[in-house]
Amino acid sequence: MLKKHLITCAVMLGLLLITKLFIYSTPADINRFINLSLEPLNSENKVEPYFNTLSFANETLPLGDKRIKSKMNAYLKAHSFENLNTSKLHRKAEKWFPIIEPILSEYGIPSDFKYMPLVESGLDSGISPKGAAGYWQFMPQTARDFGLKVNAEIDERNNIHKSTVAAAKYIKSLYKEFGSWTMAAAAYNIGEGKLKRHIDHQKQDNYFKMKLNRETASYVYKLISMKEIIENPTRYGYTNKVNSLLAKENAPVEMDFPFEGINKSITPQILRN
Repeated sequence: MLKKHLITCAVMLGLLLITKLFIYSTPADINRFINLSLEPLNSENKVEPYFNTLSFANETLPLGDKRIKSKMNAYLKAHSFENLNTSKLHRKAEKWFPIIEPILSEYGIPSDFKYMPLVESGLDSGISPKGAAGYWQFMPQTARDFGLKVNAEIDERNNIHKSTVAAAKYIKSLYKEFGSWTMAAAAYNIGEGKLKRHIDHQKQDNYFKMKLNRETASYVYKLISMKEIIENPTRYGYTNKVNSLLAKENAPVEMDFPFEGINKSITPQILRN
């Protein structure tokens, strides 16, 4: 009987000591203990499920980088109906994508590159102040290098079929050189020579981690944004304003991917053409 009483007293004494430890522990100590189990849920690397789906040519954005997330948010906002107030891009896509897609497929180019002429020219023929022209905005010599006639009498950069064939050949050569579709897109914008120099200088060949000029640094973000407003129009405010055949899904109007930290000065490149 005495032994049982001793055991009971020992247990009670142990419980009393544990209780005192918690009572005299600081709030920080207790919070640290609690947060051990909650840390994965509160991690800085947690991102919205929708953000995880954003990609270009099956190359996804690095997760957990607030700078990249904020930048992506800004360009999605810039391409929303709230800012563009027109469905012209969707109408252009409906008209020209049936011509562009089969050509890209024939040359093994990911379908996402069909958004490039929307970013480059808004799928309009014309010439830029620098001399780039046509739907794919080829410079004269680059156009000639990939089989287009450019002279005083004819400019095949304005031929949607021929210029898309030339663009597919050019993009394929860039991918072979850089080994990444996002880097191929960046090289299309800045030129392969300049991109190589950046790679050598920065010892870095991940587009999202490189420091590039403003236009090239935003280029792939614009392509992804263009892809999103075409494939998920209702998500970006184009409800009942575009042909539903272009939409990948009938996305709800509510935003799963809130626009945070928007820089109102950022506007889509196509608005400047």
